[in-house]
Amino acid sequence: MSTVIFTLRRDPVSDRAAIVLPLVRRTRDPHEGLWALPGGWLGASESLDAAASRTLAETTGIAPSYLEQLYAFGAVDRSPSRVVSIVYWALVRPDEIPDHGLMDGGVENVTWFEAAQLPLLAFDHNEIVDYALWRLRNKVGYSRIAHGLLADEFTLAELREVYESILGRRLDPANFRRQVEGSGNLIPTDRFRTGSHRPARLYRYNQDVELADSGPLVVRH
Repeated sequence: MSTVIFTLRRDPVSDRAAIVLPLVRRTRDPHEGLWALPGGWLGASESLDAAASRTLAETTGIAPSYLEQLYAFGAVDRSPSRVVSIVYWALVRPDEIPDHGLMDGGVENVTWFEAAQLPLLAFDHNEIVDYALWRLRNKVGYSRIAHGLLADEFTLAELREVYESILGRRLDPANFRRQVEGSGNLIPTDRFRTGSHRPARLYRYNQDVELADSGPLVVRH
């Protein structure tokens, strides 16, 4: 099992926010020395969701705000021996990342990379990340999936920044405001973010709306 973990990180120099993910450097063959997605083996008595959460915690110490099964990757030539990987993808709010140096590369063999500028990864993991990014970009258009990268309360500018980071393009602020305020997903609060600019109203998501459509199947843990 492997997991693609997305979060938002701001470049301290350019002040640009980008989607990033952690990768683990492999310490043995095959592909020793290459970066790979965090993962591990499925226990005989574990459900898929439980195994994904466990391997994520063991390799990165992260408990994501959103975790969903992505796809099964099983090409014949993806590994020297026949291996089928059940891949999950996760969203983590920046404040949910454990305060033990993970974001700065302080955890052994784990480093964060910008999702749009990855090196050559082990196995078919570049393909997996590309597919996870495609899923994220599609879901942001019809669900409140962006909430998985935001604090409980946020400004419209912060929400727009998440959308822009996911989609990889700038959005018109006025059009964005009209669309999200008319969606019924957001609830304005009576609180404001203050700073160097004029106060900005804080919003929260309507909890009656699901984070994402999970489909007709009942998830068994």
